[in-house]
Amino acid sequence: NVRGLLSHDGGKTLQTMLAVIRELGYTPLEPQVLKAIHHRVPQKRERLILAAFRNDIAEHVDFEWPIPDGRIFTVGDALKRGDLFPTDVPKSGGQSYQESKREVMDLVPPGGYWRDLPDQMQRDYMLKSYFLGGGKTGMARRMSWDEPCLTLTCSPAQKQTERCHPSETRPFTTRKYARIQTFPDDWKFCGPQGSIYRQIGNAVPVNLAERLGLSIVAEMNRIESAQGAKAFRK
Repeated sequence: NVRGLLSHDGGKTLQTMLAVIRELGYTPLEPQVLKAIHHRVPQKRERLILAAFRNDIAEHVDFEWPIPDGRIFTVGDALKRGDLFPTDVPKSGGQSYQESKREVMDLVPPGGYWRDLPDQMQRDYMLKSYFLGGGKTGMARRMSWDEPCLTLTCSPAQKQTERCHPSETRPFTTRKYARIQTFPDDWKFCGPQGSIYRQIGNAVPVNLAERLGLSIVAEMNRIESAQGAKAFRK
C-alpha cells in the first residue's frame, strides 16, 4: 500500500489490518517501506509492504527483505534499449493534451515544472495556487531522460501530478507507462485506454514484486530445508 498507511488515522488503520492478519492465523513481520528505485525500477515509488507467515512456522522465520540494488535506472533506461529492456519501447496509444495545455507544456524544460514558465503564464496556469505555500512540483511537470520518473498515478495528465514525456509534449503512452512500471512488452492489458492507465498506475512495479517474491520463496525453502534436517536427525 502507499506509505501514508503508516500514519493514517494516527496509525490505527494499519494496526487494525495487522490485527485481522493475526486473527487469520498469521504472524506479521514489521511493516517495511521499500523504494522501487532500489530494485531495478526507473521510478521514485515507495510502497508499504506487509509480509506474514503462518503461526505454525513463524518461530522459524528469519526473513531478509530484498537487498537494494546499487544502480538507479532512469526514464531513458525504461524507454530505450539497454540493460532494462532489449528494445526501444513499442508504439501504443495514449492521452494527448488540448492545445492550451500544449502551449504551456512546450515551455517546460526536461526535469522542470511550473516555476520554469514565464511569470504571467505561471499565474494563469496556477490560479489561486500561485499564491499558496509549498513547491507543488508535480504541476506542469516534465520528466527527464536522466532521472527516475516520479510515481505514476492512474492518469498521466492530472494537473496536480503531471507526467509529461521528456522530449515530446504529451503524456506518456500506455506502453511507456507500462515500461516505467517494468511490465514486459508482451504483457497485455484489457479494456479502454483510461482503464489501462489505471491498471498500470495502481500496480506494484513488476521488478519490485519479483524481488519480494524471491525473498519469500528463499525463506520458505530455508525453513523447509531446516525442518527436513531436523526430522532426519530425529
